[in-house]
Amino acid sequence: MITFNKEFKTFRIDTPNSTYCITISEKGYLAHSYYGSKIGNDDISYLTRQMEYGFSSSEVFREKHSLLDFLPQELPTDGVGDFRESALSIYNNNGNNGVELKYKDYKISEGTQTIPGLPAVFDRNSKSQVLEIITTDEVLGIEVSLMYTVFEELDAVIRYTKITNTKGKNPVYIKKALSASFDMDDNNYDMITLHGSWARERHIDRHPIHMGKQGVVSMRGETSHQEHPFIAILENKADENTGSVYGLNFIYSGNFVADVQKSQFNSLRIVMGINPENFSWKLNPGETFYTPQAVLVYSNQGINKMSQTFHDLYRNHLIRSEYRLKERPVLINNWEATYFNFDTEKLLSIAKEASKNKIEMLVMDDGWFGHRSSDDSSLGDWIVNENKLKGGLKYLVSEVNKLGLKFGIWFEPEMISPDSDLYRTHPDWAIQIPEREPGMSRQQLVLDITRKEVEEYAYEAVAKILRSANIEYVKWDMNRQLADIGSINLPSDQMGEFYHRYVLALYRMQEKLITEFPNLLLENCSGGGARFDPGMFFYSPQIWCSDDTDAIERLSIQEGTSIIYPLSTMGAHVSVCPNHACGRVTPFKTRGYVALSGTFGYELDITKLSDEERNQIPHQIELYKRYGDLIRTGDYYRIASYSQNNEYDCWMSAAKDKSKAIVTFIQVMNHPNYKTRFIKINGLDDNTLYKITFPDENQEQNPEIKMTGLTLRNAGIPVKRDWGDFQGKLIYIEKF
Repeated sequence: MITFNKEFKTFRIDTPNSTYCITISEKGYLAHSYYGSKIGNDDISYLTRQMEYGFSSSEVFREKHSLLDFLPQELPTDGVGDFRESALSIYNNNGNNGVELKYKDYKISEGTQTIPGLPAVFDRNSKSQVLEIITTDEVLGIEVSLMYTVFEELDAVIRYTKITNTKGKNPVYIKKALSASFDMDDNNYDMITLHGSWARERHIDRHPIHMGKQGVVSMRGETSHQEHPFIAILENKADENTGSVYGLNFIYSGNFVADVQKSQFNSLRIVMGINPENFSWKLNPGETFYTPQAVLVYSNQGINKMSQTFHDLYRNHLIRSEYRLKERPVLINNWEATYFNFDTEKLLSIAKEASKNKIEMLVMDDGWFGHRSSDDSSLGDWIVNENKLKGGLKYLVSEVNKLGLKFGIWFEPEMISPDSDLYRTHPDWAIQIPEREPGMSRQQLVLDITRKEVEEYAYEAVAKILRSANIEYVKWDMNRQLADIGSINLPSDQMGEFYHRYVLALYRMQEKLITEFPNLLLENCSGGGARFDPGMFFYSPQIWCSDDTDAIERLSIQEGTSIIYPLSTMGAHVSVCPNHACGRVTPFKTRGYVALSGTFGYELDITKLSDEERNQIPHQIELYKRYGDLIRTGDYYRIASYSQNNEYDCWMSAAKDKSKAIVTFIQVMNHPNYKTRFIKINGLDDNTLYKITFPDENQEQNPEIKMTGLTLRNAGIPVKRDWGDFQGKLIYIEKF
């Protein structure tokens, strides 16, 4: 998979359908020579254009800046003549910047490597290799290793860098350390990014690439509701199933940047990594700094194939939980049912009704601790409020367990309320700038978990509760972003390390949690989907997708999420109508169909449902049990996009062996006098005969259909139009 040709001075990384090449230039610079569909083992160093302008070996330093400003560098640096976007910027002790990396050596090793303190991809019964290309800057006294990981079955290259102060007598200061960069000629490419806000996360935005810089960033201390650490570069003619697509995703849960720059020579530079704004890192002699991993995926079969590669990588080589492919318990969460207005009696009434309807877990959300009856107090005081929970938490959990249900609980461990015993005792534990009044969001501040004593308190507060009762699920929330950055723990020349140190502390806490409680089902959350990123998958197999549970709003949210992440990672629940976020009314059946393409559960007061709706719950759960494995493990296909056509949505999960598939169709907007719609199904075997049924409908009115995969792909399945908006259908396809 990884080779080095000494004659051509070129490293090759070959995957099943792609080739990635790095060439050592005449003057020792690392040049990015190729990334795309697989090529032969030929000398492709000409693709670097390093001699295009007549810069022979003797002339290169006469026009060094001109060379560096168009050379497709593999890790472009700041301050020495490449005036495009850089990936590495370092200042020395005198305040001078400028990094010039020259090739030194390389290593190729079998298997994957861990990264201290950071999530990283790993082997799971498949062959993998790591390439380390070592470069040096003798003036700064640093060594920079470019790291590449590849798995034999996936068209993915995973990159990061490690920077070591090897020879310096003084510290150096890293001001920018991105994880991935590569250059290529523009070929009339488009770019896809994901945008949104609270309750409308990860909406797909596609637009042509223009001159200059464009991309996405977060400065919020987390990956954010607003923008996402993902970009795709694709041919303007590329669609779901055809064309070249380059996808990049960042395995990190803090500030990020993902940029594309189109330069004067019509070339593109694509970069991804930790956002350099308000970032610095003091690197003392002998110390090493590791960047998080960035994932590069290439597809020559359109967007859908890119998505499937991301899905397989994360399912098989990033998620560690025992629930990775396992059926999750069907839960009911009391948040939208009660908000803060609940007690033991109310929770048990929900649990009793839930147990009658095949629901398997009760999750107690916000409001069970301190004196919290609204969102303006008690965060940090993780002590059970026994005025609400008469008899205590252990009694409640025991009673729920007696009903045959598991028990889960909500925490927000990183937060502190000014109205709390913790804040009155330790006001300095909140993130704040001295002499400046800190701004609040949702009437709360953030704990400075970069301080060891604060991190230990926050972890122990959670662990103590989990040790006290039979709690099998935790929802870990974070309901505001970071601001007013200051810590008494850091000297002035290290204050720029705060954001990254915060993420490292978060990772340590969650690593401790899943180590002490290995069978715990952990679901991450941040005001919904503000921390939905692959870094969190290393610790939790699922993340709450959005606080907006409206089925129609979720179509765009879950579509954008699925462009990178498996359906098995998306927290999705059936909630009441009118919906609490947008007021829309949709059929209970349709709400179930949309939630089925996620972890599946309920966000409502089951005791207040109509008999008609309550009676649908056992059947919805039966559908989840019947098709859940296929949805969790199958290949995902986007068939139609409501966000694009404004009429209907359709997607499919197909078994890896193409023996069966489940299709979900949602008719959002209906129009009078429309004909039957024909849904074309890509992803099955052309020569296989399939049986098609509508498992949730009267089979006498919808007799089974038999079609070959070729007919399904080119002619499609007939789907009759129902009266009314927001109608849904399930279509089951299996080998006849």
